Amino acid sequence: MNGRLIVLFTILFSGTTGASAQQDPVAGKILERFSEKALQAPAVTMQFTITLTDAIEGTSETVEGEIEISGNRYRLSIPDNIIWYNGEAVWTYTPDFEEVTITDPDTTTSLFITNPSALFSLHREGYKYRLMEETAAGSVIDLYPGDINTDFSRIRLLIGRDGSLAETEYKRKDGITLFLKVNSYDLGKSYPDSWFAFDRTKYSNAEIIDMRF
Repeated sequence: MNGRLIVLFTILFSGTTGASAQQDPVAGKILERFSEKALQAPAVTMQFTITLTDAIEGTSETVEGEIEISGNRYRLSIPDNIIWYNGEAVWTYTPDFEEVTITDPDTTTSLFITNPSALFSLHREGYKYRLMEETAAGSVIDLYPGDINTDFSRIRLLIGRDGSLAETEYKRKDGITLFLKVNSYDLGKSYPDSWFAFDRTKYSNAEIIDMRF
C-alpha cells in the first residue's frame, strides 16, 4: 500500500467538527442505534475491502484488510503494513523492510489514528444527515459536513438491518472517492491489552525507528 492510501485511510475514520443544523430524525435514530451498539461492545472487528478512486488521475486502487477497535485503541492489518495504537504510541510495521516506526499520536486532531471510535459517532460531530432510501440491505444515509471548509463533500453510510456497518463512501472535493465495503462485522470478540501494542519478541529481526520526541 502506498503512502497516500495510508494517509487517506486514516482520514476515512476521522471526525470533523462543524456547525449544528436541523437533522432528519429518522436518520438520527438509525445512526444512534448503530453508534450505541458499536461503542458498547467490547470491541469491533471488521474485515473490509477499500477502494480509492482518483477521478482526476483516472486511477483506482483496492486493498483488503482487517481492523480491531476497542475504545481508543486499534490494530490494523493491511497488505503492506500492520499498525498498532494502544492509546499512547503508534507502531507501524513494514514487513518488506522489516522495520517498525514508533510515533506519538497527534492529539490535536480527531483523526482515526488518535480516535478510532470516531467512525461510530460521525453524526455527532457537526454533520447534517438525511435518510436517502431504505433497501433490502439496509438504510442509506448521507452526511454533509456543517463546516464548508472541510475536505469532504459527502459521506454515505449503508447501515444494515441489524445495526451493523455494511458500506461507507467518502467523496472528497479533490476528486478522490474512498469506498469501504465491510465483508464481516463482529461485536462479540474481546482482545487483551497486548493485542494493541507492538510485541518485539514476535518481530525479532525488525529494525526499530523511534520517532518520538
